[in-house]
Amino acid sequence: MNNPLLARDGLPQFDRILPEHVIPALESLLDQNRKKLSALLTQQTHYSWHNLVEPLEDMDDQLNKCWSPVRHMHSVVDSESLRKAYNICLPQLTDYSTDIMQNHDLWRAYQQIADSHEFKDLDYAQQKVITNMLRDLHLSGVSLSKDKKEEYKRVQQELTALETRFEENLLDATQAWTKLVTDPAQLQGLPESAIEQAAAAAVDKQQKGWLFTLDFPSYYPVMQYAEDASLREQIYTAYATRASDQGPGAHEWDNSRVMEQIMVLRKQKATLLGFESFAHYSLARKMADTPDEVLGFLHDLTAHSKAAARAEYDELCAFAHDHFQVGKLQVWDIAYYSEKLRKHKFDFSQEQLKPYFAVPSVLSGMFNLVQRLYGLQISETTGTPVWHKDVRFFVIRDQKGAHRGSFYLDLYARKHKRGGAWMDECIVRRKRNDDLQLPVAYLNCNFTPPINNQPSLLTHDEVTTLFHEFGHGLQHMLTQIDHTPVSGINGVPWDAVELPSQIMENWCWERELLDIMGKHYLTGEALPQDLFHKMLLAKNFQSAMQMVRQLEFALFDFRLHLENNDYSCQRIQQLLDEVRRETAVILPPAFNRFQHGFTHVFAGGYAAGYYSYKWAEVLSADAFSKFEEEGIFNRKTGELFLHTFLEQGGARDPMDMFIEFRGRKPSVVPLLRHSGIEAAVTETTR
Repeated sequence: MNNPLLARDGLPQFDRILPEHVIPALESLLDQNRKKLSALLTQQTHYSWHNLVEPLEDMDDQLNKCWSPVRHMHSVVDSESLRKAYNICLPQLTDYSTDIMQNHDLWRAYQQIADSHEFKDLDYAQQKVITNMLRDLHLSGVSLSKDKKEEYKRVQQELTALETRFEENLLDATQAWTKLVTDPAQLQGLPESAIEQAAAAAVDKQQKGWLFTLDFPSYYPVMQYAEDASLREQIYTAYATRASDQGPGAHEWDNSRVMEQIMVLRKQKATLLGFESFAHYSLARKMADTPDEVLGFLHDLTAHSKAAARAEYDELCAFAHDHFQVGKLQVWDIAYYSEKLRKHKFDFSQEQLKPYFAVPSVLSGMFNLVQRLYGLQISETTGTPVWHKDVRFFVIRDQKGAHRGSFYLDLYARKHKRGGAWMDECIVRRKRNDDLQLPVAYLNCNFTPPINNQPSLLTHDEVTTLFHEFGHGLQHMLTQIDHTPVSGINGVPWDAVELPSQIMENWCWERELLDIMGKHYLTGEALPQDLFHKMLLAKNFQSAMQMVRQLEFALFDFRLHLENNDYSCQRIQQLLDEVRRETAVILPPAFNRFQHGFTHVFAGGYAAGYYSYKWAEVLSADAFSKFEEEGIFNRKTGELFLHTFLEQGGARDPMDMFIEFRGRKPSVVPLLRHSGIEAAVTETTR
């Protein structure tokens, strides 16, 4: 009763949760849930929504309230004792989930409801819950023989453990490497903010000089601005070989064998379930119907983008040669000379924008946007237990003052926090009788922390990252669906889940919004018009190069899960090299081990699904074009987007919602236009 992870109501008690709470809380809940399920399936012969599905939702919700804060703390305040408890629990969770989803009596009960007269009287969200559950039971092996079920369970257990190990290896490798600079000459070209951050990191480690790490806010300014090419090469080499058999940390946290095992197990899982490949299995829950549809989509975008990307790279090489007498660009030169070229062409640098994007102003602008589009009010509250002193808590209310949802905001990079930016569920909306449980989200980034009483200053790229993650959060928090399996982001096909996040990025380029959030942190001066004009001119700088890089990742991921039967690290590298020859204009050195840190695919749920970013970007670009046509702050358009995409969760088909919003099927043309890629494109729809 004193275990904070077993609290049924309220927010997680982060000020009380300790690693020693994790195992007993989880084991207690799993035992209770198993007994409850057995009773549900044996105490009645006629099954209904109320005597089966609702109680199962209760069980799942309580389990989520226990495990969600544990999973989150493992990502943001990891420790040896927490990691140990987490990894002990993973196989128990996998066993439990597999047992549930392979329960033939449960499948028969759901099938009985689907075949009953009651089914047609259920609302569309309830019907979607049941049809999705029948699909997922099949995809979890409910129809397998007893020995095949045991094999599936073993595979799933090993996969869960290996995917966690992949992520932990990358985190450990990232945080193990540092570079102490003691010669000020090596700092030439670096922005003052990067130098101050490095000095603060050195003081924190009781060292003299400037300490650089592989955390992105430390790594990337070196790649962009450091005049010392040897420093750029050294930090690039360490970053590009993390968790691999190459580089300064070779073999210590090597993900090579982990990747091989993950791929073998994914193939086994797909084969057990009767799928030709893991890619075929993955598409069973996505908008795309066939592998050919995905490959055709990616190849089509590559065909439109490759020539433009080649032209951009040739321009960069010519510029470096003509202005800096560089004969051949190395990969650690790309970001550096690209920044020089941007400055040369547009008299503009990302660093010039940072004083205008202090975190308080950016948040104010972001909250103003959702107020104008959707009539929402966002306010901060204090006193909520959090896992770190920098974490803040906000509440969202609609124009009538009704509470819609809440979110934790954890913006800054620190030790024991995994890299990148992401949104995750804390509490999911659901309604039981008259009791409405409102959704709560975790929003996480890895920005540079405030230094010396100066607020955190963001690049414009970081501003768009924050807006992106907030878009995910809005879909989770604004849902009006009361059944957790299809509430918020739950049940949304993976290749549509990026639409609400990507569309938010577009407003980061609008002058009217920038006038609100683009204020100089010292003077309060608005972003100057000439700087804004240069920013717009530079908007699509090297956008084709960025496009083909994302297509490289997507094609590598999809082909890896579609056509490979040899999953040796050598073959994985060969496949990546093949894809690069088709898509890339920049070929990395032989020691590069990008795949060893590709967490999206090997640990993050995007296996055979990384194409979703580009697939959803087509949807989001086309959806935003409606705002361009009707007014980017048009309240009527905003409310239509709110009622179709943000409030419907996974209860409706994304294509149906898109057609309702846009009036037609999506087109690839707005994406190419927004990206500045000039191509003779025939208007096509998917």
